[in-house]
Amino acid sequence: MLTGGCRCGAVRYQAQVDDPTRHALCHCEHCRRSAGAPAVAWLAVPKEQFSVTQGEAVRWDGAGGAERYFCGRCGTGLYYLNEAVLPGIADIQSATLDDPAAYAPTAQIQCAERLGYMATLGELPAFERYPGG
Repeated sequence: MLTGGCRCGAVRYQAQVDDPTRHALCHCEHCRRSAGAPAVAWLAVPKEQFSVTQGEAVRWDGAGGAERYFCGRCGTGLYYLNEAVLPGIADIQSATLDDPAAYAPTAQIQCAERLGYMATLGELPAFERYPGG
């Protein structure tokens, strides 16, 4: 059983994962703008095996049947539903899992919309903490 929630703890969820390989980094513009990040990691779980266990997420309706859910208190993006594109699937923003390192993404999707610098991210200098701080 997976568990997770928002940063402030107001919204919590749980899910049973049948296939942890359905975990991808999405580079589409919709995900980037929604998260304010260059990519978003999504872990697909069966919708009937996903439930909010505490609080209530706020829903924002996007184009094409997209339903994006987030915490109305701290703003953390939590999950995505879209019966037209992903029937029977709840897509969890996997960085919100209590153990986000439990499942590594197995693919990158929507790479046609990927920001150019994301393709060479591994070539940038890396620091354990903010340099000079």
